[in-house]
Amino acid sequence: MPANTPAKRRGRPKSERMLQIARQILAILSQDHPQSVRHVFYRLLDPTLPLPLPKTEAGYKCVQRLLVDLRRSGQVPYSWISDATRWGYYVSAYQHAADALLAAAYAYRVDLWSQADTYVEVWTESRSMVGVIRDVINELAVPLYAAGGFSSLTLANNAAEHIGRLANGRPVRILYIGDWDPAGVLIDEKVLEELRGHLPHHDIAEHRLAITAEQAAELPSKPRKRGEKRRPDILHTVEAEAMPADALRALLRRAAEAYLPPRALEITRAVEAQEQQSILAMAQAVRRLGVQGAVEALAG
Repeated sequence: MPANTPAKRRGRPKSERMLQIARQILAILSQDHPQSVRHVFYRLLDPTLPLPLPKTEAGYKCVQRLLVDLRRSGQVPYSWISDATRWGYYVSAYQHAADALLAAAYAYRVDLWSQADTYVEVWTESRSMVGVIRDVINELAVPLYAAGGFSSLTLANNAAEHIGRLANGRPVRILYIGDWDPAGVLIDEKVLEELRGHLPHHDIAEHRLAITAEQAAELPSKPRKRGEKRRPDILHTVEAEAMPADALRALLRRAAEAYLPPRALEITRAVEAQEQQSILAMAQAVRRLGVQGAVEALAG
């Protein structure tokens, strides 16, 4: 079957309109993944597409249904659609001590930020954004908090305790991603207020990466909710997912890397690779000699 050509269901065939939308979804996700369902929906609003979708609830539900079909048929890998709003809890257990050392080797990270002059965290308004930016978060080893709307007191307290342990007197900068709407522009202000309340002697500031007023003027929007009394100056609202996922990741990467020392990522990767090999060698020794035998061999 040619690339980007969705398979037809057995039984009642899809309409040509649905097939065209499915083709557009395949092209969008082939070029950039992972994305959330809502990110894909916003990409389908592009008026230059052969069949752009309307910015309506019906249009969004259409994308949801098609993405279910495309994943279940195997045309879209499940990993291409992010969903960090639901997750499982697992306890790591090992059949052999060598397996634990192998896991430690692959999880081992050198502290990329130990020599940085600034302590940096990333906060998002939406939990669904986590899966979209997770690769950048993992690569740059920067803490990430998903507020899920207005942050709970517990989350803010936990974050403040984490900052208190790790900032070591350095300035603290929060890189924030959230909606441009009367509530969304207040959430990051509330986060900042809570953190400063817990840490009154720390220099804490916030940088809204997305969505800003300038970005909102260039992205798909909708009228503010009727009856909303907050921020009367915001006439049209924009969701963070309206920014293409690849552009959002690039924006986050640039902002975070600006706080790192020169060549920090390159240097830490080299150190990690070397020390991971040492841990892997220990794992091989433990598997061959047992824990006690490996300890004795190292001591001798």
